[in-house]
Amino acid sequence: VQLQASGGGLVQPGGSLKLSCAASGSIFSIDIMGWYRQAPGKQRELVAGITFSGRTNYADSVKGRFTISRDNAKNTVYLQMNTLKPDDTAVYLCLAVTSTANYWGPGTLVTVSS
Repeated sequence: VQLQASGGGLVQPGGSLKLSCAASGSIFSIDIMGWYRQAPGKQRELVAGITFSGRTNYADSVKGRFTISRDNAKNTVYLQMNTLKPDDTAVYLCLAVTSTANYWGPGTLVTVSS
């Protein structure tokens, strides 16, 4: 499985961004897809995850602001991020989980700053 993320960038506090992550390769084996993030000097943390059937979970820090969705026909997972805060600044990494392995994308940088 190969993952390619896009959509990061610079945004002002209160703004919005939408991240995308497209999977290719052995995509039939993917169950869970999700987003993690890692800020400078901090541990990697889960942002949101979604199963093939559409069940979702979110970190408490992003509930009500971020929405994860998935288009199984396009093998793509999205992360709509609203009301962004400076604390959301991080490299966002896409994850795909199969029954045998976890696959990580290269990450996309999100910077929230005025």
